[in-house]
Amino acid sequence: MAKKKLSYEEAMGNLEEIVKRLESDNVPLDEAVKMFEEGTRLSAYCYDMLNSAKLKVTEIKKETLCEDEE
Repeated sequence: MAKKKLSYEEAMGNLEEIVKRLESDNVPLDEAVKMFEEGTRLSAYCYDMLNSAKLKVTEIKKETLCEDEE
């Protein structure tokens, strides 16, 4: 079964939850390492989504400027 693609907000929520759990003193080392790995993956995913959105906005602005010049 394919994994559901997370929205940016869902991924950030998951990342925030991981950070809260890691900041507590009750996480065993092996679990903390796994959570850190997942947090790193989520962070990269969010960065990619933000970068993609930025590129789309830049492209829309360019298209709008070109239309205004015609």
